[in-house]
Amino acid sequence: MQVDFGRTSEDYARHRAGFPEAFFEKLIREGVFHPGQRVLDLGAGTGTLARGLAKRGGDVTALDLSEPMLDSARRLASDEGLSIDFRVAPAERTGLPPESFGLVTAGTCWHWFDRAAAAREAFRVLAPGGRLVIAHFDWLPLPGNVVQGVHTLIDTFNPSQVAPYVEFGHDAGIYPRWFQDVATAGFTGLESFSFDTVVHYSHEAWMGRVRASAKVGPVLSEDEAARFDVAHAKLLAERFPQTPFAVPHRVFALVATR
Repeated sequence: MQVDFGRTSEDYARHRAGFPEAFFEKLIREGVFHPGQRVLDLGAGTGTLARGLAKRGGDVTALDLSEPMLDSARRLASDEGLSIDFRVAPAERTGLPPESFGLVTAGTCWHWFDRAAAAREAFRVLAPGGRLVIAHFDWLPLPGNVVQGVHTLIDTFNPSQVAPYVEFGHDAGIYPRWFQDVATAGFTGLESFSFDTVVHYSHEAWMGRVRASAKVGPVLSEDEAARFDVAHAKLLAERFPQTPFAVPHRVFALVATR
């Protein structure tokens, strides 16, 4: 099943929460990122991670395969007065010079790549001592919460596709396979961290956020997506009528050194 996030770029741009402030503070505090650093963001999407780093003084180049996603990213960056070099290019073949970046990032996208090739390419474009950060910001399905309810609903509309957060993150927001990916490519000094936080959503914003997820808007037909929206609205009205409501999330990051 072909996943095309360009079909939901508007929902993605409006409703998908970016990495929280504490994530960027951690990167700065640990010396992984600093203002003025040359940063390459792979699989940038609408630029949530790229914009967060540019706001904090990063010299950011951001790549994605989807022109509609990058169009949204450019608009959002312009609205925030940020200068980011957005380019259409794959993570596995960036076309950028070797040893030209101090930091390479991949935010909630590593699972979409040819991971071995992307790890080798990150190693190639990083200067010696540079860092690769593979990060995720996942909602958490807990007993009886809205995420668990939505997962059940999504599976009734799209039962055959396994979501990346299940296949690789085990529905827990932790990604152990990435360690093997980067170690095989030659990275050393592997470290990881995780922490939990909440994001507050209105019904409208939550429905938009779910439409942008991999098993809904990017793959369902227009008619199926409309029927899903009706069923989702009914679920929220009946079981989660309060608004806004808190959705638990987990930040996970693997940091590796070239």
